[in-house]
Amino acid sequence: MTTNALLRHDADGIATLTLNRPDKFNALSGDLIAALETEVAGLADDRSARVVVIAANGRAFCAGHDLGELRALSDVSAAQRMFERTARLMLDLTRLPQPVIARVHGLTAAAGCQLVAQCDLALAAAEARFATSGISLGLFCSTPGVPLARNLPRKMAMEMLLTGDFVDAETALDLGLVNRVAPGAELDDMVGEFASKLLAKSPAAIAMGKQAFYRQIDQDLGSAYEGAARAMAENLLTEDAQAGIAAFTEKRPMPRWTGR
Repeated sequence: MTTNALLRHDADGIATLTLNRPDKFNALSGDLIAALETEVAGLADDRSARVVVIAANGRAFCAGHDLGELRALSDVSAAQRMFERTARLMLDLTRLPQPVIARVHGLTAAAGCQLVAQCDLALAAAEARFATSGISLGLFCSTPGVPLARNLPRKMAMEMLLTGDFVDAETALDLGLVNRVAPGAELDDMVGEFASKLLAKSPAAIAMGKQAFYRQIDQDLGSAYEGAARAMAENLLTEDAQAGIAAFTEKRPMPRWTGR
């Protein structure tokens, strides 16, 4: 166990990190992000871990950032630091020498979609649903849009970002957000089969190949995250986003958007 918010289990060369805030739909709180940062940093030098799996407890995989914590951010600089911190975590996943598999079930939204899109592979239960739903609260998912745009065709990424609509697992498969879909009862078997395939390959070849892959395909990833973090921070402090998040957390109808 790393913290109450994140669990780690190691077996047969597979390190499984389990998001463990089920009562909050595994929203990315500061504590959970810190725990992930610690584990990812340690995994970079852990030769016993050949494959990393990111899973979650409860009914959801990850509902995005913790909206209660977002509401408490009172200025653009503080908000930008938080979004940049998440962006660094996402970048660190691509820099791990091990392949990273997202084991996805239930609801996945906003920064949760960002996490799925940033993992090297994603395997989903048939009942999983995905959305970059911040726009429905007045907050465009700029940082989730960075890996989303690198996974999906541009217009389909924009459709998800502009509408906030949920897509089902089969649609996510067709779009390229996930690699495979299986009935929920078979998801762990599918993850195990994928992990076994990766464990049979040269860890040096995987590490070098993964590094080369991201270097050539995402030359501007860091710059993209830097700009997106600033955009989200400024967006978060707008009147519309503050009102939308307040309405959601207080279980009130969405406000009339003011454009401010």
